[in-house]
Order: sequence, then structure tokens, then C-alpha cells
Amino acid sequence: MDDKLLPKLSQNLLEILNDDEYYDIKIEVGNDPYKNDVTLSFIKLPNISPEIFQIILRYIYGGKLL
Repeated sequence: MDDKLLPKLSQNLLEILNDDEYYDIKIEVGNDPYKNDVTLSFIKLPNISPEIFQIILRYIYGGKLL
């Protein structure tokens, strides 16, 4: 496998995460909605801070902790 493929894929996924154009889910963490567009699903996580949840999403999408 090309050594440049995975870093490029991670970068592309992080760009998707940071793009506010296409969201179909609302995730509420703490008391602050993470995304608030037309929603098809709703997840409420009141016991996690928005900052920590953002770190988790960046790790899931791009393999980066910060």
C-alpha cells in the first residue's frame, strides 16, 4: 500500500469533519449543540464536554488527538 495513502485519507476525513455543509445528525454534548442543521438523528451526551467530544471526533476521523 502506498505510504502516502493513509495520511492523505486522514487529512481528507478531517476536512469533511470541519466542513459545515453536509450534516444530517445533531449531537448535543454538555449543554451545547455540536451541529444544528436539518437533522435526521439526534444523540444527547450530557456527561461529556464539547471540547472532549471534538477531540474524540478528530481521532475517529483523522487519527489525531489534537
